[in-house]
Amino acid sequence: MVTTERLILIPLTYGQLIQYINNDNSLEAALHLNSTSRKISIELKEALEQTILPSVADTTKNYLFSTLWTVIVKAENKMVGDLCFVGEPNTKGAIEIGYGTYEGFRKKGYMTEAVSGMITWAKQQHNVKSIFAATEKNNLASFAVLEKNNFIKTGETDSLFNWQLKIK
Repeated sequence: MVTTERLILIPLTYGQLIQYINNDNSLEAALHLNSTSRKISIELKEALEQTILPSVADTTKNYLFSTLWTVIVKAENKMVGDLCFVGEPNTKGAIEIGYGTYEGFRKKGYMTEAVSGMITWAKQQHNVKSIFAATEKNNLASFAVLEKNNFIKTGETDSLFNWQLKIK
């Protein structure tokens, strides 16, 4: 668990990921949270089923680098978004981060604060040297989160900006 001024970030276990996918408020009940209205995108559902769940089930891996971390606002006791790392650090000590804020909770700085909390967590992991991300060029809010957390734009494709933050 990671805590920030306004947030609690909880890494979900395999069983909790199943509850997350079910999207029937069973996860919120299990975590003693108020219900949240959230939609699971097709891309996230595919990532959960094809990558995240198998990685979390693999006991040879550190699931904290593969699972979804739910972002909870302390004041409302509600899930407002989630984030994840896309696997354990590579040979250069780099990890990829992805994140999303639920529609009703955007533009409040929650994800900027959540990513900051995860950067602090990553700095404490001995094998992490940098964090990278990719954002769609038209997703101003997403790359604002990275800019506010001192990520540097390292390149681009036709549709994406690439970002990196060196932490060691």
